[in-house]
Amino acid sequence: MTLDAVLSRIDADLPAATDRLLDLLRIPSISTDPAYKADCDRAADWLVADLQSLGATAEKRPTPGHPMVVGHIGEGAPHLLFYGHYDVQPVDPLELWDRDPFDPEIQEGPKGKVIRGRGSSDDKGQLMTFVEACRAWIAENGALPCRITFFFEGEEESGSPSLIPFMKENADELKTDIALICDTGLFGDSTPAIVTMLRGLLGEELTITAASKDLHSGMYGGPAMNPIRVLSRIITGLHDETGRITVPGFYDGVPELSDEMRAQWQGLNFDHAGFLGEVGLSVPAGEQDRTPLEMIWSRPTCEVNGIKGGYTGEGFKTVLPSKASAKISFRLVGQQDPHEIRKNFRAYVESQLPADCKVAWHGHGASPAGQMQIDHPAFEAARQALSDEWPNPAAYVGCGGSIPIAGYFKTILDTDAMLIGFGKDDDQIHSPNEKYDLSSFHRGIRSWARILDALT
Repeated sequence: MTLDAVLSRIDADLPAATDRLLDLLRIPSISTDPAYKADCDRAADWLVADLQSLGATAEKRPTPGHPMVVGHIGEGAPHLLFYGHYDVQPVDPLELWDRDPFDPEIQEGPKGKVIRGRGSSDDKGQLMTFVEACRAWIAENGALPCRITFFFEGEEESGSPSLIPFMKENADELKTDIALICDTGLFGDSTPAIVTMLRGLLGEELTITAASKDLHSGMYGGPAMNPIRVLSRIITGLHDETGRITVPGFYDGVPELSDEMRAQWQGLNFDHAGFLGEVGLSVPAGEQDRTPLEMIWSRPTCEVNGIKGGYTGEGFKTVLPSKASAKISFRLVGQQDPHEIRKNFRAYVESQLPADCKVAWHGHGASPAGQMQIDHPAFEAARQALSDEWPNPAAYVGCGGSIPIAGYFKTILDTDAMLIGFGKDDDQIHSPNEKYDLSSFHRGIRSWARILDALT
């Protein structure tokens, strides 16, 4: 059987595949620091050469920032696009690393061997699982079973400023039947997952001003309005006693989970006590009629991320401040409209202002949630393929954070995306001593081989 032969080839070639990954990890492709621009170019060149070694037509495409890598190989249906990013986070604080972040090695960890180094999990290791699956398939069969476009960017860790213009300018070339993204993880240690829900994000910064200058509280305390008091009352009112958010119209477009999805999530046996216990907490604080997993994956939030006002230095100063400010973020789900929520939130705040107070606004992004259409036949085929590889059946899951690229595939290319990754919660991405389990790398390659077989 063709698939069995490909899987055997993957097992036999794992040492060589690991060496290739280590070679890519040695390139310090930090996109946020201009000092590493040449290294980002070098990483793009490395990927171009590697894709060309598979027989792909691949090239480095310039952008105003770091280059894109685009490659094409194979023929027939379906036409798949695989996305990943070759840039990595800065390594600070360097003193907390046990070794040079760009001198990767295989180490023995508490649960088996790990690949240690910056980018090992986010996202070079994940990216290479798909490339290595293609390599094994070609080595065993002489060709891939379908047409594939590779699309790698070098600015994901710095906000992807070149991504949308590039996708728009090259939409005809990048449009495919479905997009595959490997920048997510497993549920726990051994349950594969396909992310089908991504929360959107809206950020607001407000500054309330009362008096024209800071005042002496002994002289003005009492008759003069204190903007910290006003801000505190507004923030307190954003949630009711059950944890629901009180902004008018906030829940418009928030869907309910299907019975099938709710049953899948209950079957994951999420340990919310352990999840909170790891950070010194014990009682879920969100909407009281929702499970913690629902709160993380499928419910919207309103959180205060920072407050500033008055004197906060050492000692004490009896000042009555002129201004008080807060940064507030909203995680969004379903069809919630971030622009409508911004309008309603601002109106809500302004309706709470007493005389002599005014508010100034600074918006920080407004991206909607992503909802994957799992009735696309590729989703169930991929879920079964993952279930065949891992100890536990694969699950459709949500993601508490935001992965904008999935939305861009839909809005710019009209292409649905499947997010499948093999990272673990303890991979320490963006932190010192980042790692990727060797078993994640190995099973990830085998998983993509199975998915290629299942989709063709």
